[in-house]
Amino acid sequence: MVLMRFFTQFIFVAIVLASLACGRGQPATPLETFKTYIKAIKQKDTAAMKVLLSAATMKMHEQQAKAQSTTVDEIVKRETLISEGQKTVEFRNEKIEGDKATLQVKNSYGSWETVPFVREDGEWKIDKQGYVDRMLEDSDKSNREIDALINGDQSATPIY
Repeated sequence: MVLMRFFTQFIFVAIVLASLACGRGQPATPLETFKTYIKAIKQKDTAAMKVLLSAATMKMHEQQAKAQSTTVDEIVKRETLISEGQKTVEFRNEKIEGDKATLQVKNSYGSWETVPFVREDGEWKIDKQGYVDRMLEDSDKSNREIDALINGDQSATPIY
């Protein structure tokens, strides 16, 4: 009887492990991750959206929630990468470089935006914190160029 119970449990565990191994296969690409994120937005599945965000992004959202006296779920629902009324989403130029990647996504205004991704624990995650960091870097670069032009630095790159 004990042997039969052990054998049944062993078979059950083996089946579960085999199904997990088969289901894993190749990790999702950044594009597939973004498509899953879009589906989660449309289904208002905040839990799924959070799983697809990088650890740095979740930390950023936690800080925002605390500062705004709200929940992380509320921030995640509010700060999506597509607008609520956007019916279609176009993608192009997926680029993977090591553990970082980018994907260009057309926003609701018709402009292309670059969405950064980071690989965490073998999975591609949307890195909104990386997006914020890049915007700040671009802003700093523009400010330095303007300062150089104002100060008469002839080697500064003109901004048009």
